[in-house]
Amino acid sequence: MPANRSTYLRRGIAVIAALPLLTLAACGYGSDSKSTNSKEKVAAGSSKIDGLDSVKIGYFGNLTHATALVGREQGLFQKELGATKAEYATFNAGPSEIEALNSGSIDIGWIGPSPAINGYTKSDGKSLKIIGGSASGGVKLVVNPKKIKSLKDVKGKKIATPQLGNTQDVAFLNWIADQGWKVDAQSGKGDVTVVRTDNKITPDAFKAGSIDGAWVPEPTASKLVAEGGKTILDESSLWPDKKFVITNIIVSQKFLKAHPKVVEAVLKGSVAANKWINANPTEAKAAANKQLAADSGKALKANVLDPAWSSIQFTNDPLAATLNTEAAHAVKAGLLEKPDLSGIYDLTLLNKVLKADGESTVDAAGLGTS
Repeated sequence: MPANRSTYLRRGIAVIAALPLLTLAACGYGSDSKSTNSKEKVAAGSSKIDGLDSVKIGYFGNLTHATALVGREQGLFQKELGATKAEYATFNAGPSEIEALNSGSIDIGWIGPSPAINGYTKSDGKSLKIIGGSASGGVKLVVNPKKIKSLKDVKGKKIATPQLGNTQDVAFLNWIADQGWKVDAQSGKGDVTVVRTDNKITPDAFKAGSIDGAWVPEPTASKLVAEGGKTILDESSLWPDKKFVITNIIVSQKFLKAHPKVVEAVLKGSVAANKWINANPTEAKAAANKQLAADSGKALKANVLDPAWSSIQFTNDPLAATLNTEAAHAVKAGLLEKPDLSGIYDLTLLNKVLKADGESTVDAAGLGTS
């Protein structure tokens, strides 16, 4: 892969030099996420799994990562881990989380498909495995209705995506190509101007009029609607059965090999979280919002939280066939050379957990080690 393209895919692109991208912790990758939540405390008399002191878990402050948010807030991960302490770090960008995984700053993470593909291919299949699914959907194209009244009006406008080469960026570039329009993927210039903007900044940019819309995940999409935007396209409408992977669970291969019982415990917590979310959507929505507030200092308002939550499906199925399609979209956009994704999934432990819980097992669409 050419060095310049590799660099873009690994790190994304600085949105605007003056805009903050991440609040960095001492590790240099993500924000340490502390909590006084009593549900996260280690139960008296519990023992460590394999004698391991802690496992470091990463996720984003997005509702599309609500499995992690709810699993943490409800203490479901810690319950399964016993005296092995669950420690957390939050991220705003996939490349940063991949770097943290590669450096050992985290062991397991919730992440979108594009950075997972990128991390796997850049390491020649040695850095990570996708070990489970988490969520589908929750991505929308929201526009200024005064400037864009139909999808054809997107041509000639400035549309934000979170980061060059990230999952939403790839999806938007693919949609642009399907319209017969031309855009240089690296610069974002062409029939549509693609403006790579951190999700934290996008609502302010939209309000200021510096962008005309955005192809973004929740809750950013609903934040734009609250600012007067209009949802003109839900990405789920472009996929068979309206399902596509938006969040996976990844693990360092080194950690998986050394501590499979700990990984299994985290997966038990994840399956329990999704089960509770789907059985108790109102309570789960509140729990996810509570954790978002604990992480960021600010809860989502109901006019943002409610529509955002309703557009996301929570599932243990990694929807592997759609990951392969998303990789093809990145190749089509010129952001990725055709990857070899064989072996990117290891669903052995997930299927063990699902069987024990009486749930249907899932498959890797021919891309697994089992």
